[in-house]
Amino acid sequence: MIRIGPHLEIDENELQFEFVRASGPGGQNVNKVSTAVQMRYDVDASEALPPSVKSRLKKLAGSRMTTDGVLLISARRYRTQHRNRQDAIDRLVSLIQEAATPPRPRKKTRRTKGSIERRLAAKKQVGEKKRDRKPPRLG
Repeated sequence: MIRIGPHLEIDENELQFEFVRASGPGGQNVNKVSTAVQMRYDVDASEALPPSVKSRLKKLAGSRMTTDGVLLISARRYRTQHRNRQDAIDRLVSLIQEAATPPRPRKKTRRTKGSIERRLAAKKQVGEKKRDRKPPRLG
């Protein structure tokens, strides 16, 4: 079990790992060893997450979320499979933690009397400026 919060944990069996060869520098190690990790987590099929967290997670994931509701995380920062696997899990945990915290509700505020007056004065000034640009009316 992977612990995400005090009341939230996901089963490690829900995660699917695929190890592929990493790109970039690294010499012979990169050419011979499959150290990069592609982790898949089926958000829609998961029973560990409440629906509100699932919907926020889908919004946060953005392009990492497939149309089937599967979250893809690629990790290739380190030279070993184990560290890249742990990095992918850590990134998933931080993403779910962010989705688990509900957004703070917006407090309604009223405009101050001064701000309303300043806005109207600025509008009046712009209107006068435009009126002064027009040619004089004959007649």
